[in-house]
Amino acid sequence: MPSSRERTAGAASAITVRCRLFGRYAEVFGVSEVGVSLAPGATVADAIAELRRRPGGEGLLPPRPLAAVNHRHVALDAPLADGDELAVLPPLAGG
Repeated sequence: MPSSRERTAGAASAITVRCRLFGRYAEVFGVSEVGVSLAPGATVADAIAELRRRPGGEGLLPPRPLAAVNHRHVALDAPLADGDELAVLPPLAGG
């Protein structure tokens, strides 16, 4: 059984973020939600880069997609924490 120190060290080696995909993004990826593992200290931009590496993502996501973390709109340099929900939103139009 790992010691508490080993468990703490293991927990700090990665964070998991739940990425929710909407509109065309969900259609192309074929899912509306995907988990992404990132290094501690990762930002929204890091999560977007990880999504771009997945099949379909390379040509899908614009350079600066709209994003929200835990229901709040954020910039791409916003930090992420383990368990955060990142919503990747398609361009919005309306009138």
